[in-house]
Amino acid sequence: MSENAFRFFRGTCHLFYEDLGKQNPLSQYPLTWICGDLHLENFGSYKGDNRLVYFDLNDFDEALLAPATWELARIITSIFVGFEALGIRLSEAVHMSKLFLSTYSTVLANGKPKYIEPQTAKGIVKLFLEKVENRKLKILLKQRTIKTGDRINFLLDNKRVFKLNTPLKKELISFIRIWLRKNHKNRFTVLDAGFRIAGTGSIGIKRYVFLLRNINNPKKFLLVDMKQAKQSSVQPFVDVQQPAWENDAERVVAIQRRMQNISPALLNSAIFKDECYVIKEMQPTADKIDFLLIKDKYKYITRVIEDMALLTASAQLRSSGRQGSAIADDLIAFGKDVKWQESLINYASSYAKQVKKDFSNYSKDFKKGVFSNVSKL
Repeated sequence: MSENAFRFFRGTCHLFYEDLGKQNPLSQYPLTWICGDLHLENFGSYKGDNRLVYFDLNDFDEALLAPATWELARIITSIFVGFEALGIRLSEAVHMSKLFLSTYSTVLANGKPKYIEPQTAKGIVKLFLEKVENRKLKILLKQRTIKTGDRINFLLDNKRVFKLNTPLKKELISFIRIWLRKNHKNRFTVLDAGFRIAGTGSIGIKRYVFLLRNINNPKKFLLVDMKQAKQSSVQPFVDVQQPAWENDAERVVAIQRRMQNISPALLNSAIFKDECYVIKEMQPTADKIDFLLIKDKYKYITRVIEDMALLTASAQLRSSGRQGSAIADDLIAFGKDVKWQESLINYASSYAKQVKKDFSNYSKDFKKGVFSNVSKL
């Protein structure tokens, strides 16, 4: 998080909603299902359970029921913070924020959710999806594994994959074997397991990765990600009655399934040692748009922002009328009413300055070693 203000913003979702909850500056417009931590890098590609590649919202750890304006405030603030980190002019951030909200409102007003796959994508997103669609699992395996004779195991580089202590590793492999038998009819055998680190906001969360081999076709492998689910960081600050989920993994999986057009392969929840986890396939097609590469390409940025707005509105329409969320008619009316947009942009622009101040204070403390004991835990 010490890299820049945008990285800090990504890793401090709880601070954003704590401040938003206290100030409560935005009108309480229709309740919708939100991913909670919506920002420029929480849209990306993945392979669905139908084996096709999609571009969509892709992080639902903080997902819950909340005012639609809360989700929008988060993504618009990320435009201001992210663009400044990239060296893009403030005037462009304002323009792109207006473009996002205009596109979002138009899609809502039309009342029909849309989706993006290689065949329907345009511009930079189309090029991006065509590129990741051609990625092969064997390339990912080559990067993450090492072969010794007939054995294949994870490459323990202490950057992406770390060694597990032997008792825990045995427990995890036994657990995933049982889970596979229950859900996939003994199609795979487990070769190895490791501790995985991925995601700025996921540091400190238990996360494991498994290497599987297809029993009927030994040349085919599969990587499975298993991530601990915690209470949404938005939960303490939103005054909205939530459904009585069985656990937080059930919450994440249920909301992701209803907001995305197609779910990622193997998406499911599980309990391991009295803690809940989200399980899904780890894929070579999983990636996100690198804004650093397109920061000087105005046409590309415009297209990406429009697509992100389309996907945000579509996710809310797709999940409308479910367990307390507004029905489609209310969202359509919200899309036709644009009076709230200016105040939301003003709030996001102002809060971006607060993020910059918080990051400055964090950086000073980081350099002083205030967090050194935390990093050793």
